[in-house]
Amino acid sequence: MTATRAMTAKRSFDVAGGILLLLALSPLIAGTAVSVTLSGSGAVLRRRTVAGLHGRPFTMLTFRTKSPLAALPLLLHVITGRMSLVGPCPLTPAHRECAGDGRRRLSVRPGLTGPWQISGRSELPWEERELLDLHYVDHHWLGMDLTILARTLPAVRRRRAARFA
Repeated sequence: MTATRAMTAKRSFDVAGGILLLLALSPLIAGTAVSVTLSGSGAVLRRRTVAGLHGRPFTMLTFRTKSPLAALPLLLHVITGRMSLVGPCPLTPAHRECAGDGRRRLSVRPGLTGPWQISGRSELPWEERELLDLHYVDHHWLGMDLTILARTLPAVRRRRAARFA
């Protein structure tokens, strides 16, 4: 498969998966929005400027909560093409990984999840997370994306269970 066809297949998968997830999770999204509103913590959404494909900045929206539910609005970015279901961790445009050799991470869309998510995320040293992202950029394919997606929910559950144990 050529690189162009592979990217078209990945984008098609992102759109279809993003729409399906958005529809399936819409009651949870609505409930989270109401919960954040009722908590009185200010705006429902948190805005953060991140580097997208080819370094183009965009405003990433997340819920103002410290749970995995915070990421649900990112599905809108997946559908609109600013993000992918799977990709490198989103970073601010001024981040050191968006320059020099690390700039190649900008050749793909940042992801809702990625190798960093299933490999221990905050427990990983920064250098290891950087290597995981660059390995993904250099070697990603749809089968890898499916594997990462399948391992994401169990990884999030493990971290959440460990936090409450």
